[in-house]
Amino acid sequence: MNFFKRLFKIGEAEANSALDSIEDPIKMTEQGIRDMKVDLNKSLEALAQVKAMAIRANNEQEEYGAKAKDYEQKAMLILKKAQKGDLDASEADRLAKEALIKKEENSKNETNSKNEAIRFENSVSQLSKNIQDIKKNISKWENELKTLKARVKVSSATKNLNKQMAEIDSSSTVAMLERMKDKVTQEEALAEAYGDIANTSKSIDEELDQAIDITDNNADDSLAKLKEQLGLNKTDS
Repeated sequence: MNFFKRLFKIGEAEANSALDSIEDPIKMTEQGIRDMKVDLNKSLEALAQVKAMAIRANNEQEEYGAKAKDYEQKAMLILKKAQKGDLDASEADRLAKEALIKKEENSKNETNSKNEAIRFENSVSQLSKNIQDIKKNISKWENELKTLKARVKVSSATKNLNKQMAEIDSSSTVAMLERMKDKVTQEEALAEAYGDIANTSKSIDEELDQAIDITDNNADDSLAKLKEQLGLNKTDS
């Protein structure tokens, strides 16, 4: 029983401490319950055997008691026959004496069987009490095991979550975001710079052509020259 007291002191400890200990409390509890169930089966077998002996002792007590009464009645009948003259007195005394000896033997056996029956019944009572205690303890420890398993699951999940949270470096995350913002800003500035370069790389002619649409002027000149060649610009005097 000291083993199980030690076992459930571990079970009463905090789940994290239990997990860190050398002894696995869940496996120890499961093994303890298996051992107690083995003890329960042995106790049940012992109880059945002791009950059988108690029943046998009670039966023997009744048998010896009946035989003792029977021998006593036989002795009385023999003495009565001698009194009536149906049996020789000396022979009657001898037979009656033998009957009384048998009666005494059976009376002693009856007493011994009675004492044995009482002893067996006391053993039955003690074994029955032990069995009930074992059953209660098994039920209690099975409930303890369920609670312990649930606590271990919660503790393990909490530990893993806390570990994951601890592994998250908030400062490095912020630094990474700042680097990304810097990179985006740099890309935007670079795009604007390329736009400026594209504008400054134009030739002066392109800038002039862009500023003055010479296409229309060229077309007007060409049209005037063509009319002059055809004489369309001359007026009648």
